[in-house]
Amino acid sequence: MAERITGSYTRLFEVRLLHHYWLDDGGVVFDKIADPARRNARLLDYGAGPLFAVTPSPSALAALGAAHCIFKTTPLGFVVGAPTDAVVPADTMFSFVVSIADGQIFDYTALTFRPQQIYELFDPTDFSPDRTTYRYKDNVPVLSNLSGTKRTFGADTVLFLSREIPPPAASDAVESLVQSAGALLQLTGDNPGAATQLLAAQASDVPVFVNQGDVPAIVPPDGVTGVPARGVALGADVADNVFMVISLTAVRADDDAFSFVDGTGAPKPVAPIYEVRFKNRSTVWTYLDKQSGSVLSAEASPLPLTYFGNAGTKQKPSRGIVKAQKSGERVTQLISEIYV
Repeated sequence: MAERITGSYTRLFEVRLLHHYWLDDGGVVFDKIADPARRNARLLDYGAGPLFAVTPSPSALAALGAAHCIFKTTPLGFVVGAPTDAVVPADTMFSFVVSIADGQIFDYTALTFRPQQIYELFDPTDFSPDRTTYRYKDNVPVLSNLSGTKRTFGADTVLFLSREIPPPAASDAVESLVQSAGALLQLTGDNPGAATQLLAAQASDVPVFVNQGDVPAIVPPDGVTGVPARGVALGADVADNVFMVISLTAVRADDDAFSFVDGTGAPKPVAPIYEVRFKNRSTVWTYLDKQSGSVLSAEASPLPLTYFGNAGTKQKPSRGIVKAQKSGERVTQLISEIYV
């Protein structure tokens, strides 16, 4: 009789990539939908796969193999499983590259006015034929369980991989999310002098969305100029089509809730679920006569774009192209045109 070997696996961690355009109910943020059954139904109907493509980096594939772990995509994002008897070193790190599967997502996602451009640079004093080319892509967020932020909603604690929303800065541009006096605000134009809209009187009452603080500063090698201020270096682990990087380390020393193994290196009995939240865009809904094209009216303040519900009292816009109204090169507001 042939030898038969069996083994069992357990979930090591899960990552959910949740976009609020598909989850919110008009002006009501998903987490504030009062009926739990409606929230669960919204998640059951949601699919991250049509929006995002996730692949482990080459180094993560090697680390997953060394630990005998498996990677699987799910309707909400992805999961990593490990043998029930696995021992994972505390410094084990897995990185995942997130790219865009549906380009239309840029029409309704906040912060997508940040272009992501690839730079190829070198040391101008190095004239050798095999000189190193340094490649970077700007405005790429890097999310990590070592710097993520917790929120408590009722009896639930949610582990967000985004950094805490930062305070206002002079460099903030349209759609930047900022905290001021405990409130969550969003810029409706570019600084200097950008207006803001109030998203929540208490930032702790709403999710931690992907924000401008998630994009790391780039420290270039000596002598290399023209490097973008923020973004990532491209290379074997980070492909050119990267939109976002997710980096997860086995143990977070200052907050064990974000660790995915216990003190012995074993998978936790209850695996952590990490969440990445994408903010849906808010625009000034402007109504035009479909015959003449003249402006009939406009909402007094920006309203969120959502698939479900209606943030206003009139016809809502499609998720199509959003127009940027500018003064020179400075964006003053984002507009959705609705022909009636």
